[in-house]
Amino acid sequence: MFRTALRNVLAHKSRLLMTVLAVMLGVAFVSGTLIFNDTLSDGYRDQTAKSYAHVDVEVRASGPSDQVPGISGKALNEIARLDRVAGAAGRVGGIAGVADKDGALIGTGTPGMGANFAPGKDGEDPLYVFTKGSGPSRPGQVALDEDTAEKGGYEVGDTVRVAFRGPAKTYELSGVFTTDDTWVALGDSLALFDTPTAQRLFLQPGYYEYVTVTAAPGTSSTELAATLGKLLPDDTDVKTGQQLADERAKGGASDASTLSAILLAFAAVALFVSVFLIANTFTMLAAQRTRELALLRAVGASRRQVTRSVLIEAMAVGTVGAAGGLGLGAALAAVARSTVGVFGAKNPDGPLVVTATTVLVAVVVGVLVTMLAAWLPARRAAKIPPVAAIGSAHLPATTRSLLVRNLFGTIVTLGGAAVVVAGAGAGGSLGKGLVGLGAVLVVTGVLVLIPLLSRPVITVVQPLLRAGFGVSGKLAGQNAVRSPRRTGATASALAIGLTLVSAMTVLVTTVGQSTDKVTTDIVKADYMVRDSGAGLDTSAAAALRKVPGVTAASEEQQTWMQLDGIQEDVSAVTPADFDKAISLPVVSGSQGTLEKGQVAVADDEARAHGWKVGDTLPAIYGDSDKSRKLTVGAVFESNEVVLPVVVSADVIDPNSASTTLSKVYLKTDGSTLEKALADALAGRPGIKIDDRQAIRDEFSGAFGTVLNVLYALLAISLVIAVLGVVNTLAMSVFERQREVGMLRAVGLDRRGVTRMIQLEAVVISLFGAAMGIAVGTFLGWAVGDIVKADIPGYALVLPWDRFGLFLVLAALVGLLAAMWPARSAARLDMLTAIKTE
Repeated sequence: MFRTALRNVLAHKSRLLMTVLAVMLGVAFVSGTLIFNDTLSDGYRDQTAKSYAHVDVEVRASGPSDQVPGISGKALNEIARLDRVAGAAGRVGGIAGVADKDGALIGTGTPGMGANFAPGKDGEDPLYVFTKGSGPSRPGQVALDEDTAEKGGYEVGDTVRVAFRGPAKTYELSGVFTTDDTWVALGDSLALFDTPTAQRLFLQPGYYEYVTVTAAPGTSSTELAATLGKLLPDDTDVKTGQQLADERAKGGASDASTLSAILLAFAAVALFVSVFLIANTFTMLAAQRTRELALLRAVGASRRQVTRSVLIEAMAVGTVGAAGGLGLGAALAAVARSTVGVFGAKNPDGPLVVTATTVLVAVVVGVLVTMLAAWLPARRAAKIPPVAAIGSAHLPATTRSLLVRNLFGTIVTLGGAAVVVAGAGAGGSLGKGLVGLGAVLVVTGVLVLIPLLSRPVITVVQPLLRAGFGVSGKLAGQNAVRSPRRTGATASALAIGLTLVSAMTVLVTTVGQSTDKVTTDIVKADYMVRDSGAGLDTSAAAALRKVPGVTAASEEQQTWMQLDGIQEDVSAVTPADFDKAISLPVVSGSQGTLEKGQVAVADDEARAHGWKVGDTLPAIYGDSDKSRKLTVGAVFESNEVVLPVVVSADVIDPNSASTTLSKVYLKTDGSTLEKALADALAGRPGIKIDDRQAIRDEFSGAFGTVLNVLYALLAISLVIAVLGVVNTLAMSVFERQREVGMLRAVGLDRRGVTRMIQLEAVVISLFGAAMGIAVGTFLGWAVGDIVKADIPGYALVLPWDRFGLFLVLAALVGLLAAMWPARSAARLDMLTAIKTE
C-alpha cells in the first residue's frame, strides 16, 4: 500500500500541484516569520553586546532630576581615582537633529541624538573610531557618524546645522566616526560635541547623565559594580555592561516577538484557508479514483489500509510543500529584512538565522496540516464498497449525512449568532469573550452550511446567466450547483479571507470616520504646528504669533503629574487662545474654568477614579515633589486631540522641569499662511506645519494605513483561495472530459466552453465573497458595539464602496483562476474526450 500511495502521488502530480503550492505558501508565512524574528533577536543581542563591549560598569543618577541633575564632576573624579578603575568617562546626551544641506532632518524620522566626546589620556574615546578628522575639542565643533555625514553630503570642515529645542545652530564638522552604538546601527543620527558644550546643551554645566567605567586588570565587572555600589549614594544606579546589554537586547527581542505574534496569527489564517483547498483536492481525487479504490478493496485491502494510503499521499504532499515553504520563507525573511531599509531604518548586521526549531516547525506544520485536511476524504475513500469496481459512478453522499451536516450547521450558526449578539449587548471583558466565542461558532457554522446555501443563492442568479450569456451561462449555473460540497469547499476559502477583511474594514472605517468627525468638531484651528524632531520652543510660538493674519496661537505643552495619587499625562495650554483653537466636548462643567487654574479631565478617567466637577484633588507635578490642590472644573469626552488631563500652562510651568512644547494651534483671519508660517520658522528643520486636511490626517489618517497593512497580511490567504478555485476547476474539467466532448459534438464551440468555465468560476467566487462580506459585516458590527463606549462619536459605517470593490476583485479572481482550466477544456479533442471513462 505504501508503494501504491507513492505511485498515486507521481501519477497525479499535476493535480496535486496547487495543493503543494498552498501548503508551501502557508509554511512560508510561518517559517519566514520565525526566521525574521530569530534574525532580528540575534541581531539586537549581538549589536547591544558590541555597544557595551567597552563598558564594564555604568553609573547613573536615579533621583529626581530637580534634586539630582546627574553625576557631578567631583563624583566622576572620585570614581576615576579608585584602584580597581582603569578609566572613567562622564557621558551626557540628548536630542540633536542634524539637517542636510536642504534643511531636512537626517535619520529615520525620529529626533537624532547628541552626545559628548570624552577622550581619555590617549586622546581617544573608546566608543568612537574616527575615519576622518578628529573629535570635537572646542565649542563650535561637531562630529557626525559615518552614515549621517554621507546622507548629508558633509566633509570635514563643512558647516553643519544641528537642531535642538529652539533655532538650529551651526557647527564646523571636525570629524567623521564609526560606532557600535545601537541607535546608530538602527539608522538614527549621532552628533558629538565637546563635553562643556554637551553639558550646556543637554543637562547642566559640571554634571554628567551617567559615567562609563572600565575595570582595572584583574578586576571583574561584577566586583567593580559591588565596590562602586558601596561607595556611591543610594540614589545612584550601578549596573554592569552585560546587564545593560541584556536589558536592551530583551527590549528589542520583545518588540520583534510582538511583531512575530501578529504575523503568526495571519499565518494561521493562511493555513486554515489551505485546509479547504487540501480537503477539496483529496475529496475530488478519491471520487475520481472510485473504481481504483474499490478494486483495492476487492483484492483484500482493508478500510484502514485505504485510509492509510491516502494519508501517505497527503504526507508526501505535505513534506514537499514544507520543504519548499521553508526555502520560500527564508527568502521572504531576507526580503522583509531588506525592505526595512526602504523606510529609512536599518536592521542589525548579521546573517539570516534558521534554527532547528524553525525547520522542525515548518515540517510539522506542513505535514500535519495536510494530513489533517486529508483525513476526512481518506475516511470517505475507505468507505467505497468493493462492488463499486464494477462501474465508475461516483458515489454521492447519503441523504442522512447531508441532513446531519445541515442540521449541525444550522444549530451552530444560530447559536453562535445568539452568543455574538449577547456579547455585543454585555460589553466589557465578558462581551469580548462572548463575541470571540460566537465568531468562531458563526464562521464554523456558515462553513458547514455553505454547500446547502450555494444551491438557492446561485439558483437566484441563474436566470441572469441565461439571459446574458445564453447556453454557456445556463450550463455554468447548472455546473456550479451540481456538486454543492465541491462548490462550498471552493467558496469557503474565499469566504474566510473576506470575512476577516470585511470585519476589519467595517471596524477600522467606522473608527476612522468617528475619530475624524470628533477631530473636526474639536479642532477649530486652521493650522497645527508640531515638533517632528527638535526645534519647537516658546520662541517659535512667539514668532508664529507675530505672523500677520494669525489671530490666536494656543501652545500645548505635554507633561505628567500625580493627580489624586494617580500618574496622568497632561496637556498644558494657554486658556485664552485655547478656547479659540480647541472646543473640548465638555460633558459637565465648563472649558472656561481653565482660566481660573482649574483642571479638566477626560470622562473615562473621571469614571475610573470617581472624580466629578467641584472635587479638589491633590497634585504633584512631573518630576518634582512640589504639590498643590487642583479643583475639577470640567469633564470632557476622551479624544485623540488632547491628553486625559488639561490644565493651564500657568499652573504647570513654575513647578515642572519635564514639560515639552509639542504643538501650537493657530487660528487665522481666513488667509492662506503656509509660506508666511514657514518663513517665521526658518532655521528650525524639525517643525511641521499642518493645514486643516493635514490635521485630520494626523489624527485619523493612521486608520487607513492600518487597514492597508491588514489587507497586505491577508493577501497570502486570498492567494491560497485563488489556488483553490484554480484547482477545483482544473479537476472538475478532468472529471467532465466526456461531458465537454459531448457538448462540443452537439455544437458548443471552444469559445462557448471557455465562457462556461469562466462563468462557473466567477459565480463560485462571487458566492464566496458575498458570504464572507455578510459574515464579516455582522462580526464587525458586534466588535464595534463593544468598543464604542471607548470611542467618542462612534456610529456604524458600512463601506459600500469597499464591498463593491471586493465583489469586483472576487469576479476578477474567478476569471484569472479559470484561465488555465478553461483553456484546457476548450483544447480537449472531441472524440478522445467522448471515449474517456
